[in-house]
Amino acid sequence: MKIYTKTGDVGETSLFGGRRVLKSELRIESYGTVDELNSWIGLLRDVNEDAALKDLLKEIQDRLFTLGSTLAADPDNEKLKTPDLHEEDITLLENKMDEMEAGLEPLRHFVLPGGHMYVSYCHIARTVCRRAERLCVALHHEQNIHPLIVKYLNRLSDFLFMLGRRMSHDLKAEEVKWIPRKG
Repeated sequence: MKIYTKTGDVGETSLFGGRRVLKSELRIESYGTVDELNSWIGLLRDVNEDAALKDLLKEIQDRLFTLGSTLAADPDNEKLKTPDLHEEDITLLENKMDEMEAGLEPLRHFVLPGGHMYVSYCHIARTVCRRAERLCVALHHEQNIHPLIVKYLNRLSDFLFMLGRRMSHDLKAEEVKWIPRKG
């Protein structure tokens, strides 16, 4: 099977289930952004030495594929079976955030992205995650999507923020607080 099919040369693609849609549709933009996020998570996994974190990031990538396959499925084809998210997937992120937060200074200011290249990767992934979340919220208002999709993305962006804070601490990198200019 060749990777190029030429079927998308006129700006259309197929949903899982066969229906042809424009590549500019909100559904395509939504799962395309989830795919972009998955690539950033892959980069975070590649630059990290912690085996447990690598495993967790791989699991997150798996959940993002699950989420993407659900978004890529034709919502009018009720016979399609796609993997699904579970509330436990969200609980896992919450538990890991609680673990990462232990030993960190309480957050009293907004934090500027940066301080170390790995921390910056976390912030880039976080902002892509927020974009994916916004797109999925918009899609949900047009067409009903599984509510755990938005919830998972919301929690994942929080997780990525906390991961950046934890990495700053562990790498002894400066966590730059945003102090607004006065007058």
